[in-house]
Formats: sequence, C-alpha cells, structure tokens
Amino acid sequence: MLSRASHALRRAVASSGTAGATAHSLIPRRLLVASAPSSAVADKAMGAVRHDWTNAEVEALYDRPLLDLVYDAASVHRANHDPRQVQQCTLLSIKTGGCPETCNYCAQSSSWKEDTGLKAEKLMGAEDVLAAARRAKEAGSTRFCMGTAWRGPSQVGKGQFDRVLGMVSEVRDMGMEVCATLGMLDHTQARQLREAGLTAYNHNVDTSPEYYPKVTTSRNYEDRLNTIAAVREAGISVCCGGILGLGEEEKDRASMLRVLANLPEHPESVPINALVPVKGTPLENLEPPSGLEMVRAIAVARIVMPRTVVRLSAGRITMSPADQALAFLAGANSVFTGDKLLTTANNEATEDAKMFEELGLVGRPAFVPYIGGGASSDGSEWGENASKVAPSIREGAERARKDMAA
Repeated sequence: MLSRASHALRRAVASSGTAGATAHSLIPRRLLVASAPSSAVADKAMGAVRHDWTNAEVEALYDRPLLDLVYDAASVHRANHDPRQVQQCTLLSIKTGGCPETCNYCAQSSSWKEDTGLKAEKLMGAEDVLAAARRAKEAGSTRFCMGTAWRGPSQVGKGQFDRVLGMVSEVRDMGMEVCATLGMLDHTQARQLREAGLTAYNHNVDTSPEYYPKVTTSRNYEDRLNTIAAVREAGISVCCGGILGLGEEEKDRASMLRVLANLPEHPESVPINALVPVKGTPLENLEPPSGLEMVRAIAVARIVMPRTVVRLSAGRITMSPADQALAFLAGANSVFTGDKLLTTANNEATEDAKMFEELGLVGRPAFVPYIGGGASSDGSEWGENASKVAPSIREGAERARKDMAA
C-alpha cells in the first residue's frame, strides 16, 4: 500500500503537461536570440516556488541562450541565497563494492566486477569513519555524507544497519550535518535514521522517468519515489538530484528537473552530477558533459527550485575554475571536497582553497536552516525531543541563527 506521499510523488512524475515541439540542437540555440515563448516562461518563473511545471516550460528554459539563462538564474539565486556562501561537503564510501544493483554508470555493481577489478569490501569500522569525519571537519566541511554499496538496509540485515545508525549519531555529535545514501528504505528504516540524528538522505532519481530503464534494470523509478516519500514522512531532509552524461538527451535533463520541481515539497538539496566514466562499466566509453552543460543544468535547477541548495557534485574535476565560477553565479551553492567521491577522483583540497579565495567564496556553517522543502536541519525538527540533542548541535544551531540575524 502506497502512502499519500508516494501517490503525490507519482503525480509529480506523471504531470508532464504538453511536451510541445522543442529543438534540442545546441547550434541553433546559440545562434538565435531568445524567442518570445522562452522569455515569457522565464518571466513567469522568476523567483516563484511552483509545483506545476510542464515539460514544455522546462524545455523552453533549457533552450534559452546560455548567458540569458545564467543572468536570470543568478537573479533568482541572489534573491534567495547568500551568493558568496558555498557549503563544503565530504562524501565517504563506508562500504565499497559488491552491490547487487545494475546501474550502468557505477563501478560498485557486482555485475561487472570482473571488468572493473573493484573488490567488495566490508563495512568500515566506526573509529575509521569518525576519524575521516574529523579530518573533513578540520578541512572545512560542515556536512559529512556516508555511502554504502547496498540495495538497501534490508539486504544486509539489522547488525550492519545498527552499526551505521551508531555512526550517524556519533558524527552528528561532532557538530556536523550528517547525510547518508544507503539505497532503498522503508518507513521504519527512515524513522530509525531520523531518531539517530540524520540530517539528510540522498537518493537520486538519476535521470528522467522516460530514460531510466536504460540506466538500470534492477529497480524502477517508482522504487526511488517510494524511498523519497519514506524519507520525507520521517522528517529527514531530502537530497535528490541526477547525473548528466548517461547517454540521455537534453529533453531528459529537463524532464528530470521537472520531476524534482513538481514534488509535493522541493528537495532541500539537489546534486547535479557529471558522469565520470569508469573502465569496465557499460558506460565507460561515453563522453562526460562539458562544463557549460553543467552550468546550464544548474541554472535551470535554480530557476525551477529557487530556494533549494544546488550541489555541484561528481565530475567537477573536469571543470575549469572559470566553469565552476559560472556555475556558482548560476546558482550552485555547495561542492563536495576530498580526494574521492565514493570510488571516483575529486578535486584537490588546495585547488578548492585557491578557487574559494579567488572567487571570494565563504563556507556555509552547519545547521543553517534549509529554506527549501520541508523540515530544516537547524535542530528545530527535533520538536519535543530537543532536550536530547547533543550540546554541539544546539550550539551550532544557535550560532547559525545569530549569523543569519546579524
């Protein structure tokens, strides 16, 4: 039996509206000035929080000349966010390899382990995870994300899930926001993560509903939506985005962003990832998206989800500092730091520090309320259980409130 939230999510996917006849060629778009329909869509969208986008409207945004699109996205961004503030997050794979899923982009699937050479590892010990979290905090990260190569906690049983719940609590006690990506969840597991102190749960839709069957055959789009519904109903912030460069067309990128924007509540954060082709995976020979393709997706995401934190995520290593600067201007306000993102390479910390200094960027503190979506992560979501929140969390929330009031 699907919950009311699950039904609402399914409606968000189904309500595509009239697709319309939209050109997807990059060359004509760059040669032509903005057409009247596209301009009208942009005017209607500016700063409005909506949940009724059609494919035609989002495709029209996607087809705008890039500089016009970035200008409007930057205006929306500055109306809703501090344009200099960019959160630094760290992602750690705490259980690598051996995943039963068949995601064609992922090196961790056991289906092509012979070709990738990636061996399945055991769940990391709590002390090693906490040490990594401390290093991340010292390096400037205010959110620590933990990922497991699981189909979901139900696959591995209570013992390993309980260990992860303990890690969540201990990292949160360090005064950091805590995010996890553990695969599919049921409502009970989501509530357990909530009680452990989880700030956010990442569960990407990856691409459009139409293209999704070409990305994996081991689950369907509705499985993703059901987990998002369980996370939302448990009171955990939703982190949900997608990956560019999986072989999809631009209309699929627009459709994915429409799905996210039409959810009953916008995700608090939307990661925009670029494919990092891994040798041995079915998508090893695909060309990653260009930096400007990433900028375009970020700009559209900013316009259709004005208050959401848009995270410039995997694949940033292929973007020049200039590309990244344009992405921040267009609305990106988070990056992932650290030498790896799960199993793929990431930007050097020294490079990021230099870029932050050159662009005049500042970090986002932990527990600043997320104005998009539902419950914030400032500690207030604990309600009657606020007295059980660790002192470091309460202190972090109080500092954030004072900073915002100043």
